[in-house]
Amino acid sequence: MLTPKPIIMPVLMIILLVWACQKNIEDGQPPFEKIPASFSVSNNVKEASGIAGSKINPGYLWAQEDGGSPPQVLLLKKDGTVVKSVFINGAVNDDWEDMALSKGPNASLNYIFLADFGDNLLMRNNYTIYRFPEPALAVDTVKTVDKIVFQYPDGSHNAEALLVDHTSKEIYIITKSDNPARIYKLIYPQSITSVNQAVLVGELTFSGVTGSAISVDGKEIIIKTYPALNYFTRSPGQTIEQALKSVSVNLDYQLEPQGEAVAFAADNSGFYTLSEKAFSSVVNLYFYKRK
Repeated sequence: MLTPKPIIMPVLMIILLVWACQKNIEDGQPPFEKIPASFSVSNNVKEASGIAGSKINPGYLWAQEDGGSPPQVLLLKKDGTVVKSVFINGAVNDDWEDMALSKGPNASLNYIFLADFGDNLLMRNNYTIYRFPEPALAVDTVKTVDKIVFQYPDGSHNAEALLVDHTSKEIYIITKSDNPARIYKLIYPQSITSVNQAVLVGELTFSGVTGSAISVDGKEIIIKTYPALNYFTRSPGQTIEQALKSVSVNLDYQLEPQGEAVAFAADNSGFYTLSEKAFSSVVNLYFYKRK
Protein backbone atom coordinates (compact mmCIF):
# COMPACT_ATOMS: atom_id res chain seq x y z
CA MET A 1 0.00 0.00 0.00
CA LEU A 2 1.41 3.35 -1.05
CA THR A 3 1.57 6.14 1.54
CA PRO A 4 0.96 9.74 0.45
CA LYS A 5 4.05 11.80 -0.07
CA PRO A 6 4.69 14.35 2.71
CA ILE A 7 3.85 17.27 0.41
CA ILE A 8 0.43 15.76 -0.29
CA MET A 9 -0.57 15.47 3.38
CA PRO A 10 -1.05 19.23 3.99
CA VAL A 11 -3.13 19.44 0.83
CA LEU A 12 -5.32 16.59 2.04
CA MET A 13 -5.73 18.28 5.40
CA ILE A 14 -6.82 21.53 3.75
CA ILE A 15 -9.33 19.69 1.58
CA LEU A 16 -10.73 17.89 4.61
CA LEU A 17 -10.96 21.14 6.56
CA VAL A 18 -12.82 22.91 3.76
CA TRP A 19 -15.13 19.92 3.41
CA ALA A 20 -15.81 19.94 7.15
CA CYS A 21 -16.68 23.65 7.11
CA GLN A 22 -19.03 23.15 4.17
CA LYS A 23 -20.58 20.16 5.91
CA ASN A 24 -21.19 22.24 9.05
CA ILE A 25 -23.01 24.87 7.01
CA GLU A 26 -25.07 22.19 5.26
CA ASP A 27 -25.91 20.63 8.62
CA GLY A 28 -27.15 23.97 9.91
CA GLN A 29 -24.25 24.75 12.20
CA PRO A 30 -24.46 28.50 12.91
CA PRO A 31 -21.52 30.79 12.19
CA PHE A 32 -21.12 32.27 15.68
CA GLU A 33 -18.64 31.78 18.50
CA LYS A 34 -19.90 29.50 21.25
CA ILE A 35 -18.59 31.60 24.14
CA PRO A 36 -19.72 35.24 24.12
CA ALA A 37 -17.84 38.34 25.19
CA SER A 38 -19.39 39.70 28.39
CA PHE A 39 -19.82 43.32 29.48
CA SER A 40 -21.34 44.51 32.76
CA VAL A 41 -24.26 46.88 32.16
CA SER A 42 -24.96 49.98 34.23
CA ASN A 43 -27.49 49.70 37.05
CA ASN A 44 -29.49 52.29 35.13
CA VAL A 45 -30.74 49.43 32.95
CA LYS A 46 -32.96 47.15 35.04
CA GLU A 47 -35.80 46.00 32.80
CA ALA A 48 -34.34 45.66 29.30
CA SER A 49 -36.96 44.06 27.06
CA GLY A 50 -35.53 44.96 23.66
CA ILE A 51 -32.31 46.05 21.95
CA ALA A 52 -31.31 47.09 18.43
CA GLY A 53 -27.99 47.87 16.77
CA SER A 54 -27.69 51.56 15.85
CA LYS A 55 -27.19 52.37 12.18
CA ILE A 56 -26.30 56.07 12.38
CA ASN A 57 -24.30 55.80 15.62
CA PRO A 58 -21.73 53.07 14.83
CA GLY A 59 -20.66 51.01 17.82
CA TYR A 60 -23.80 51.80 19.81
CA LEU A 61 -26.98 49.93 20.74
CA TRP A 62 -30.47 51.13 21.50
CA ALA A 63 -32.35 49.57 24.41
CA GLN A 64 -35.88 49.87 25.72
CA GLU A 65 -37.29 48.89 29.10
CA ASP A 66 -40.41 47.00 30.14
CA GLY A 67 -43.85 48.33 31.07
CA GLY A 68 -44.03 51.04 33.71
CA SER A 69 -40.66 52.48 32.76
CA PRO A 70 -40.41 55.99 31.25
CA PRO A 71 -41.25 56.29 27.53
CA GLN A 72 -37.64 56.51 26.42
CA VAL A 73 -34.89 54.62 24.66
CA LEU A 74 -31.40 54.23 26.04
CA LEU A 75 -28.22 54.54 23.99
CA LEU A 76 -25.53 52.08 25.07
CA LYS A 77 -21.96 51.62 24.02
CA LYS A 78 -21.17 48.07 22.97
CA ASP A 79 -19.30 47.65 26.27
CA GLY A 80 -22.56 48.14 28.19
CA THR A 81 -22.03 51.78 29.21
CA VAL A 82 -25.20 53.89 29.10
CA VAL A 83 -24.50 57.08 27.14
CA LYS A 84 -27.86 58.81 27.33
CA SER A 85 -31.63 58.45 27.31
CA VAL A 86 -33.91 59.83 24.61
CA PHE A 87 -37.48 60.72 25.58
CA ILE A 88 -40.25 59.72 23.16
CA ASN A 89 -42.82 62.51 23.12
CA GLY A 90 -46.43 61.30 22.92
CA ALA A 91 -45.60 57.66 23.69
CA VAL A 92 -46.87 55.65 26.66
CA ASN A 93 -45.06 52.61 28.03
CA ASP A 94 -47.95 50.34 28.95
CA ASP A 95 -45.92 47.20 28.28
CA TRP A 96 -43.04 47.63 25.83
CA GLU A 97 -41.71 44.18 25.03
CA ASP A 98 -39.45 44.39 21.98
CA MET A 99 -37.92 46.79 19.50
CA ALA A 100 -36.50 46.75 15.99
CA LEU A 101 -34.51 49.02 13.70
CA SER A 102 -35.48 48.79 10.06
CA LYS A 103 -36.77 50.66 7.03
CA GLY A 104 -39.99 52.67 6.94
CA PRO A 105 -41.94 55.21 4.87
CA ASN A 106 -38.88 57.27 3.90
CA ALA A 107 -36.44 54.94 2.15
CA SER A 108 -33.48 57.16 3.03
CA LEU A 109 -34.04 56.81 6.78
CA ASN A 110 -33.73 54.07 9.37
CA TYR A 111 -36.60 53.76 11.81
CA ILE A 112 -36.92 52.53 15.37
CA PHE A 113 -39.99 50.43 16.14
CA LEU A 114 -41.11 50.08 19.78
CA ALA A 115 -43.63 47.31 20.43
CA ASP A 116 -46.19 48.02 23.15
CA PHE A 117 -47.95 44.66 22.89
CA GLY A 118 -47.35 42.89 26.20
CA ASP A 119 -50.62 41.63 27.70
CA ASN A 120 -50.09 39.11 30.49
CA LEU A 121 -53.71 39.37 31.67
CA LEU A 122 -55.14 39.26 28.13
CA MET A 123 -57.26 42.34 28.81
CA ARG A 124 -56.23 44.70 26.01
CA ASN A 125 -58.24 45.22 22.85
CA ASN A 126 -55.73 47.28 20.90
CA TYR A 127 -51.93 47.36 20.85
CA THR A 128 -49.46 49.96 19.60
CA ILE A 129 -46.16 49.96 17.74
CA TYR A 130 -44.37 53.32 17.83
CA ARG A 131 -42.27 54.21 14.78
CA PHE A 132 -39.87 57.13 14.36
CA PRO A 133 -36.60 57.90 12.52
CA GLU A 134 -33.52 56.80 14.42
CA PRO A 135 -32.27 59.76 16.51
CA ALA A 136 -28.83 61.24 16.01
CA LEU A 137 -26.41 61.28 18.92
CA ALA A 138 -27.25 64.89 19.83
CA VAL A 139 -31.03 64.35 20.05
CA ASP A 140 -32.58 64.27 23.54
CA THR A 141 -36.27 64.13 22.62
CA VAL A 142 -38.12 62.54 19.71
CA LYS A 143 -40.94 64.97 18.97
CA THR A 144 -42.80 63.25 16.13
CA VAL A 145 -43.87 59.61 16.39
CA ASP A 146 -46.08 57.40 14.22
CA LYS A 147 -48.54 55.30 16.22
CA ILE A 148 -49.40 52.02 14.51
CA VAL A 149 -52.41 50.77 16.45
CA PHE A 150 -53.53 47.20 15.73
CA GLN A 151 -55.75 44.40 16.91
CA TYR A 152 -55.71 40.66 16.40
CA PRO A 153 -58.45 38.88 14.43
CA ASP A 154 -59.11 36.43 17.27
CA GLY A 155 -59.00 38.34 20.55
CA SER A 156 -56.24 39.31 22.96
CA HIS A 157 -52.71 37.88 22.90
CA ASN A 158 -49.55 38.38 24.93
CA ALA A 159 -46.54 39.02 22.67
CA GLU A 160 -42.88 39.82 23.27
CA ALA A 161 -41.25 39.45 19.84
CA LEU A 162 -41.16 41.88 16.92
CA LEU A 163 -39.63 41.52 13.45
CA VAL A 164 -39.68 44.05 10.62
CA ASP A 165 -38.85 42.96 7.08
CA HIS A 166 -36.22 45.39 5.77
CA THR A 167 -37.47 45.08 2.18
CA SER A 168 -41.26 44.71 2.37
CA LYS A 169 -41.51 46.80 5.58
CA GLU A 170 -44.10 44.38 6.88
CA ILE A 171 -44.27 43.98 10.66
CA TYR A 172 -44.36 40.57 12.35
CA ILE A 173 -45.58 39.86 15.87
CA ILE A 174 -44.83 36.53 17.57
CA THR A 175 -46.90 35.64 20.63
CA LYS A 176 -45.46 34.37 23.89
CA SER A 177 -48.31 32.69 25.77
CA ASP A 178 -49.92 30.73 22.94
CA ASN A 179 -48.80 27.12 22.55
CA PRO A 180 -47.48 26.91 19.92
CA ALA A 181 -46.49 30.53 19.38
CA ARG A 182 -48.46 32.30 16.68
CA ILE A 183 -47.10 34.59 13.97
CA TYR A 184 -49.13 37.64 12.95
CA LYS A 185 -48.38 40.19 10.25
CA LEU A 186 -49.22 43.86 9.72
CA ILE A 187 -49.15 44.44 5.97
CA TYR A 188 -47.34 47.52 4.66
CA PRO A 189 -48.26 50.35 4.47
CA GLN A 190 -49.55 50.35 8.03
CA SER A 191 -52.14 53.01 8.85
CA ILE A 192 -51.33 55.65 11.45
CA THR A 193 -54.88 57.05 11.46
CA SER A 194 -57.01 53.91 11.92
CA VAL A 195 -56.75 50.52 13.61
CA ASN A 196 -54.75 47.96 11.64
CA GLN A 197 -55.91 44.35 11.46
CA ALA A 198 -53.19 41.79 12.12
CA VAL A 199 -53.26 38.68 9.92
CA LEU A 200 -52.43 35.22 11.28
CA VAL A 201 -49.77 33.81 8.93
CA GLY A 202 -48.28 30.86 10.80
CA GLU A 203 -47.13 29.13 13.95
CA LEU A 204 -43.82 28.05 15.43
CA THR A 205 -43.16 24.58 16.81
CA PHE A 206 -42.49 25.97 20.29
CA SER A 207 -43.84 28.59 22.70
CA GLY A 208 -42.61 31.04 25.33
CA VAL A 209 -41.06 33.46 22.82
CA THR A 210 -39.45 36.45 24.57
CA GLY A 211 -37.64 38.25 21.76
CA SER A 212 -36.49 38.11 18.15
CA ALA A 213 -34.04 39.61 15.68
CA ILE A 214 -33.36 39.63 11.96
CA SER A 215 -29.94 40.26 10.43
CA VAL A 216 -29.17 43.39 8.43
CA ASP A 217 -29.14 41.40 5.17
CA GLY A 218 -32.38 39.65 6.11
CA LYS A 219 -30.85 36.17 5.77
CA GLU A 220 -30.83 35.15 9.44
CA ILE A 221 -33.48 35.19 12.16
CA ILE A 222 -33.14 34.46 15.87
CA ILE A 223 -36.21 33.65 17.96
CA LYS A 224 -35.51 33.78 21.69
CA THR A 225 -37.07 31.94 24.60
CA TYR A 226 -35.82 32.03 28.19
CA PRO A 227 -33.71 28.87 27.82
CA ALA A 228 -32.80 28.96 24.12
CA LEU A 229 -31.86 30.87 20.98
CA ASN A 230 -33.54 29.38 17.91
CA TYR A 231 -31.67 30.20 14.70
CA PHE A 232 -33.34 30.20 11.27
CA THR A 233 -31.86 30.91 7.85
CA ARG A 234 -33.84 32.60 5.09
CA SER A 235 -33.47 31.91 1.39
CA PRO A 236 -33.76 34.58 -1.31
CA GLY A 237 -37.39 35.31 -2.09
CA GLN A 238 -38.72 33.76 1.12
CA THR A 239 -41.06 35.70 3.34
CA ILE A 240 -40.33 35.74 7.06
CA GLU A 241 -43.25 33.42 7.77
CA GLN A 242 -41.94 30.94 5.18
CA ALA A 243 -38.47 31.02 6.74
CA LEU A 244 -39.91 30.35 10.19
CA LYS A 245 -41.49 27.12 8.92
CA SER A 246 -38.04 25.59 8.45
CA VAL A 247 -36.18 23.61 11.10
CA SER A 248 -34.23 25.83 13.47
CA VAL A 249 -30.84 25.24 15.07
CA ASN A 250 -30.24 25.94 18.76
CA LEU A 251 -27.37 28.38 19.25
CA ASP A 252 -24.99 28.11 22.17
CA TYR A 253 -26.41 30.41 24.82
CA GLN A 254 -25.18 31.87 28.09
CA LEU A 255 -28.27 31.63 30.29
CA GLU A 256 -29.45 34.94 31.71
CA PRO A 257 -31.57 35.92 34.76
CA GLN A 258 -34.56 36.83 32.58
CA GLY A 259 -33.29 37.13 29.03
CA GLU A 260 -35.74 38.86 26.71
CA ALA A 261 -33.64 40.97 24.34
CA VAL A 262 -31.67 39.90 21.27
CA ALA A 263 -30.33 41.89 18.30
CA PHE A 264 -27.88 41.50 15.45
CA ALA A 265 -25.02 44.00 15.31
CA ALA A 266 -25.60 46.74 12.74
CA ASP A 267 -22.42 45.70 10.90
CA ASN A 268 -23.55 42.03 10.97
CA SER A 269 -20.43 41.06 12.96
CA GLY A 270 -22.47 38.97 15.40
CA PHE A 271 -25.40 39.37 17.77
CA TYR A 272 -26.13 40.63 21.28
CA THR A 273 -28.34 39.45 24.14
CA LEU A 274 -29.39 41.44 27.20
CA SER A 275 -31.50 40.41 30.19
CA GLU A 276 -33.84 42.08 32.59
CA LYS A 277 -32.21 42.34 35.99
CA ALA A 278 -34.89 40.26 37.79
CA PHE A 279 -33.33 39.03 41.06
CA SER A 280 -29.75 39.24 39.85
CA SER A 281 -27.29 41.76 41.30
CA VAL A 282 -25.70 42.36 37.91
CA VAL A 283 -26.75 42.25 34.26
CA ASN A 284 -24.35 41.50 31.42
CA LEU A 285 -24.50 42.42 27.76
CA TYR A 286 -23.33 39.38 25.78
CA PHE A 287 -21.87 39.52 22.28
CA TYR A 288 -21.61 36.38 20.13
CA LYS A 289 -19.06 37.14 17.44
CA ARG A 290 -19.47 35.83 13.92
CA LYS A 291 -16.77 33.29 13.07
